[in-house]
Amino acid sequence: RRASRTMRWARSRISSLNFLGAGTISTFPWDQSLHHIRGASERAGVRTLTGEPLRFTPHDFRRIFATEAANGGLPLHIVARLLGHASVNTTQAYTAVFDDELVRSYQAFLANRRAERPAAEHRVATDAEWREFQQHFQTRKLELGTCGRPYGTPCRHEHACIRCPSLRVDPRARPRLAAIVDNLRDRIQEARLNHWLGEIEGLTTSLTAAAEKLTRLDRASAGSAERVSLGMPLLSNPD
Repeated sequence: RRASRTMRWARSRISSLNFLGAGTISTFPWDQSLHHIRGASERAGVRTLTGEPLRFTPHDFRRIFATEAANGGLPLHIVARLLGHASVNTTQAYTAVFDDELVRSYQAFLANRRAERPAAEHRVATDAEWREFQQHFQTRKLELGTCGRPYGTPCRHEHACIRCPSLRVDPRARPRLAAIVDNLRDRIQEARLNHWLGEIEGLTTSLTAAAEKLTRLDRASAGSAERVSLGMPLLSNPD
């Protein structure tokens, strides 16, 4: 119990020493911080399996922070930003994932998902259901691309696809989208000339959404050559 209290004190002290390293300055010099840590370790009587005193460094607590944050659910890219890492792969090497904890978490997740699912879903899909599922995606094909709303959900925008955030514009449809933007501008100008005030608000809303989609499409096309793949985290076998 005494060792546990001492280590908790040490960890609280280390949190004030600010060793995250994300562009910050430590409150204490490195040697003074190391002195505090080793003093706490000696008072706690922490030893290795061979009986030698267990030595900690400020960097060890940096790793402890990263592991506990990731295991607690903080996204890895956020942990990387806090630690000041340029690559998520570096952060992946910092965190320790224990096999038993991984298995328990996954089993608990599966148990919760199965408990929430209706019993009727635990069966093989009928031929009619499978055909309906396949046909569903055929009806998602639109003039400018594809509707990305979740399966089995109705259209929430009364088929006003140009305004809908679920519209995934096909890059090949850019000329058509640009023509729609020009047409909306012409219609707004016509409405103003004829004092069709009731038309202007709706047309302006559609124009704003269409112009945003066109800008987003051009930005994605221009940045495709500059994208950097972070890759998948590699888990090496400790043996």
